[in-house]
Amino acid sequence: MNEIQSVLAILEGAPALLRSSVEALPEPLRKRRPWVDKWSAHETVAHLAALQPVFAERLERMLAEDHPRLTSWTPPVEDERSVFQDADLDEALVRFETERGDLVSFLRSLPTEAWARTADHPDYPRFDVLTMFRHLALHDGLRLYRLEQLRMKQDWPEAPVPAGPVPVAVGVRGALARLTAGRVNVLGPFEVPGFKPRHLRIYLPRDYTPERTWQALYLFDGQNVFGDEGAFSGGWYVHEAAEGLARTLRPVPVVIGIDHGAEERIHELNPYVLDGIAGRLPAFAAWITGTLQPALGAELHLADPPAGALIGGSSMGGLAALWTHIHHPEAFRGALAMSPSIWIDHQRLFDDLAEQPMPELSRIYLDAGAKEGRGSFLPLVASLAQELAARGWGRDQLLWRPDARGVHNEAAWRRRLPMALRFLMRRG
Repeated sequence: MNEIQSVLAILEGAPALLRSSVEALPEPLRKRRPWVDKWSAHETVAHLAALQPVFAERLERMLAEDHPRLTSWTPPVEDERSVFQDADLDEALVRFETERGDLVSFLRSLPTEAWARTADHPDYPRFDVLTMFRHLALHDGLRLYRLEQLRMKQDWPEAPVPAGPVPVAVGVRGALARLTAGRVNVLGPFEVPGFKPRHLRIYLPRDYTPERTWQALYLFDGQNVFGDEGAFSGGWYVHEAAEGLARTLRPVPVVIGIDHGAEERIHELNPYVLDGIAGRLPAFAAWITGTLQPALGAELHLADPPAGALIGGSSMGGLAALWTHIHHPEAFRGALAMSPSIWIDHQRLFDDLAEQPMPELSRIYLDAGAKEGRGSFLPLVASLAQELAARGWGRDQLLWRPDARGVHNEAAWRRRLPMALRFLMRRG
């Protein structure tokens, strides 16, 4: 019992120490890395905030299920440019304080026997609730000590001159030597003519070798499709779903997440007209197919398009994936469209489909949740599935998946993703 109270005390005290440590650091130094391979204070705070949902989800499973099987969680590596540097610091602090307070309150309400609930963890022979939160408390201590080092540090290095965005052909050439298989690698920023520069997030399968060619899965909204740091309700964990394909004797693709342009996102992923503004997807897709795809194909030993490539996304990204596949059948053999925003421009996609020939190679996955758009979303996407079937997409080319409990967020898309990938990566 004393051990539980000790863990709770550490967890409860962490938010106040975190805020005081960060606020004690002069603002110009909060984003400065003390060493090239160690995070800044800003990155540390964002990392701690992003980690909270991982433990909350595990706790929920361990209380609801008997000895659930957990997957190993690998934290981001500090010696690369961290995605956490772009996070909002104040928002991350508030989120950490709020979610940690809720977590501690819930843990204090648990009966003693709940702390002994177990899970099957790939790295530990015994893993229970108490062990999990001991780990979190110790992790808090490590990160807070790093912040204390920053607060006391006197010999800061000169602020590095940020490298400007580079053309894809320049930045991707030779990049394979810097990528690690089995991990999400961040490259960039890259120039995108006419658009904001952006990063790419690339996952090479665990057994990746350049001696063979690989299928590629391109995904819009790269910030959301891997870990939890870029999305309100967590990421897709597409790399874990992709590795799961090996168990079904399907090929594991190289996954390429293309970051969105923040406030420009809705227009760069829109092929039609919204609020009187013409969408810019045609130009963005032309950069993907004409510049990005050839550069990555050569560097990463990807199979030739269209047979070697799929494109996907959710919401606006789902609409963008459908449009790009239909308009660039030479580049992509299929589309992953989760909860696609086909309502745009009075459902212009339906007319667009009628005007375009059916691609010679095409496999489309469509889904929608019954709780999206107050119930209006699912029937609309169902009508698109009916239209595609009427136009010639057979059962081996089209999978429509209505989700009776689905809502419009990453958690729902993460849950539906494994089936989607099994369909799209099916041989034959």
